[in-house]
Amino acid sequence: MFSKRLKELKPYIPGEQPGDANYIKLNTNENPFGPSPRVKDILNTFDPENLRLYPDPLFKNLRSKLADKYGLLPNQVFAGNGSDEVLSFVFFAFFDTLNGNLIFPEHTYSFYPVYCDFYGISYQKIPLKSDFSIDINSFLKTHEIAGLIFPNPNAPTGILMPLKEVEDLIQRFPKDRLVVIDEAYIDFGGQSAVPLIDKYNNLLVIKTFSKSMSLAGIRLGYALGNEKLIAALFAVKDSFNSYPIDTLTLKIAEAAVSDMGYYDKINKKIIQNRKKLTLDLEQKGWNVLPSSANFIFTRKEGLSGSHVYKKFKEKGILVRHFNHDGIKDFVRITIGTDEMMESFMSVLKTEF
Repeated sequence: MFSKRLKELKPYIPGEQPGDANYIKLNTNENPFGPSPRVKDILNTFDPENLRLYPDPLFKNLRSKLADKYGLLPNQVFAGNGSDEVLSFVFFAFFDTLNGNLIFPEHTYSFYPVYCDFYGISYQKIPLKSDFSIDINSFLKTHEIAGLIFPNPNAPTGILMPLKEVEDLIQRFPKDRLVVIDEAYIDFGGQSAVPLIDKYNNLLVIKTFSKSMSLAGIRLGYALGNEKLIAALFAVKDSFNSYPIDTLTLKIAEAAVSDMGYYDKINKKIIQNRKKLTLDLEQKGWNVLPSSANFIFTRKEGLSGSHVYKKFKEKGILVRHFNHDGIKDFVRITIGTDEMMESFMSVLKTEF
């Protein structure tokens, strides 16, 4: 009764969402601060009568607001049910095994190989440098390329590729192959590649409302690129689900985009807490990779990542451990509020 495709799937494993205790969650990179107060206003005033109608399948108002935010045109903006769905459409629309391998870093967002398996796309993982940064020359040495995708900052390392290096990579990459930059964490300490979109037709930038916009619960992501790339994504969407974003989500997102001052403020606080946590850990002898995200990736000599993860969980704190060769000794820690970070350091000081 089950297809061969299903039997061969290796699904993505999300971070824990346990219901057996009241944990401090530092494992899924959620923003510890609430969304804009304007979101609450939408929830308080939204007329349920609107739910009897289908939402706008073109997301016109949201695309217009996002276009204004980034200095683009609305036909350069696409949106979907979380950046994961947008990425899925990207994989379907642009990456073809007939053109070679899709390439991405060896240690990166673990959904990428899942999408490849789902769509039957061959891929190649490109090793990172010894310091866990991305080596663009290794990307460029690869032959028979179907395309390139990588997060910037990378996940789970948190390491940023400077914009100058990003542009150098795009300039040297085959012009008939797509470069996708997944900028889920760019608002926590880096320069976006969006200003390069009008310069390079083979560049697509993916963003999300889940991290810096404090709206992981509404599942909304978007893509920015030239109009032909965006039109291709709409073609895929309308062959799969014409209405992936519900009416209330659209209203919430429009309100959030209208209050970037609030988000700039809370994300500066996250950056401040990240710097403090990094310093505290380094003073305790931990190795912390340089992060530009809302998390850090860290290890301590003589400790396994699984041991660190289990010990924190015993004490009511969830961190993320990836049981992958090359990074098994690391844990990823989401940056939280002052109180959350104090609880984390209290456990670290007593247990390690």
